[in-house]
Amino acid sequence: MAMKSRKPSVGDRAYISFFSGALGFDLGLEAAGLQLLAANEFDGTICDTIRENRPNLKLYDCDIRALESKSLFRDLSLEPEQLFAVVGGPPCQAFSTAGRRLGLNDERGNVFLHFIALVGALRPKFAIFENVRGLLSAPLMHRPHNQRGKGFSGLERDELPGGALLHVLDLLERAGYSTTFTLYNMANYGVPQIRERLIFFACREGAHVPYIPPSHSESGSSGSNKWQTLRDAIRTDRQGSECSRFPEKRLKYFAMLREGQNWRDLPENLQREAMGPSFFAGGGKTGFYRRLAWDKPAPTLVTRPNMPATSLCHPTELRPLSVAEYSAIQTFPGDYIFHGKLDDKYRQIGNAVPPRFAEAIGRHIINFVEGKLIDVLSPSNLSRYRGTDHHSWKQSVLDQQSYLF
Repeated sequence: MAMKSRKPSVGDRAYISFFSGALGFDLGLEAAGLQLLAANEFDGTICDTIRENRPNLKLYDCDIRALESKSLFRDLSLEPEQLFAVVGGPPCQAFSTAGRRLGLNDERGNVFLHFIALVGALRPKFAIFENVRGLLSAPLMHRPHNQRGKGFSGLERDELPGGALLHVLDLLERAGYSTTFTLYNMANYGVPQIRERLIFFACREGAHVPYIPPSHSESGSSGSNKWQTLRDAIRTDRQGSECSRFPEKRLKYFAMLREGQNWRDLPENLQREAMGPSFFAGGGKTGFYRRLAWDKPAPTLVTRPNMPATSLCHPTELRPLSVAEYSAIQTFPGDYIFHGKLDDKYRQIGNAVPPRFAEAIGRHIINFVEGKLIDVLSPSNLSRYRGTDHHSWKQSVLDQQSYLF
């Protein structure tokens, strides 16, 4: 007689992960005490990474829009309101300040809305999700820049900055969730990297989850730990042999720079030669010909460390950071395996939520449920930016709209 497959048990802290990537978010949440029931990832190479490291995990290797609450309830032996959380990192490119900023017109914006719809249908106690700072200013509807200004009508309400997030928050509120958020610098939580992301806590029971108290600071003042540095992260056993290369013509200039320097530290007569047309572009351009510093956190890890405007050069060697060094800076375990080609591995690691920061998120939400938090924390020391918390951001957006309309 054939035995029936055993369905996963549902504990008090069970959750489902969407847009799971290489499981960075989930490694941290599990370390904090949450129970991952199932993951969802569309990218085939990343799915191979998940299967390699978690062969027994229930994995939905499909577009999130192919998933509906009824099938998830059936597959995972769930009922509405039984889950502790729904977790995810909806694609950030649709809202990134470096992209085309199509907002929810973008195909990736639509998967964001399906994620919110699944939250409403599954009805977990919490929805926890992350995104880039660009979401704060993304419009609900994007009007091309060549259709603005003289000869065109003024922007409509849905075309104003912040419209996309206002829409998402409205959908959550209609589903019965109170949402809090702010921008966090992950260096303040033990990650050896200046990496800033929005973290959202949506609570079904009407309570407002307070901000996550930092455990680290740049100076180590007020009893906190000092920021972790590149030296803390990169040990000899985490260098590895997998590494991309810089084009030969750029090595000449890297060789002239010491750790912590960039193109501005080149001899003045070589700065324009090294930069080419980018010399005349606006902005700080600090990512060009950038050597990292041993005794500071790394800059934000990007999906490729050898790109001209976002170079991540080893402090003393003439090469970009290796895959193993990327993994260490993102606080993945030393034995974690990433599948795919070299660029695939960099991309998986660079897009991940660092497990160490995710563990701080998990501990925070558990402490909240257990009544161990006091909401007295100001968001002012959590990132380098101001006006990025739910209170001040929403007031600013509504003030702008009321002024124009």
